[in-house]
Amino acid sequence: MASVATVFGFLLIMVVNTVLAAVAIRFFRLRLSTTWGAVVYTAVLIPLLYLATTILLSGFIGFGGSGVEDKGTALILVWVLPFTLAVSLDVFWMPSPEEVDLPDRAS
Repeated sequence: MASVATVFGFLLIMVVNTVLAAVAIRFFRLRLSTTWGAVVYTAVLIPLLYLATTILLSGFIGFGGSGVEDKGTALILVWVLPFTLAVSLDVFWMPSPEEVDLPDRAS
């Protein structure tokens, strides 16, 4: 049985990872001119963000509990679920990049 602190820690890590991934994916889709560029940056950089936040929050700060029995379930909870939710937020609920007006760059 998981303690309340462990559940709270996992929820905190999931929320932080979801917000970071949603913001990063949106940034990549708006700023990069090609579709494949956004996909490649998302596939490479989001796991690096997840690695940093997971090490920071579960290692140094101690959220998520150290006595996790099933590592596969923990990985799904803190990496796969937030990534899937962030992608679905950007694809289904945010306007497409063609509909967004970006400010002109100052030169």
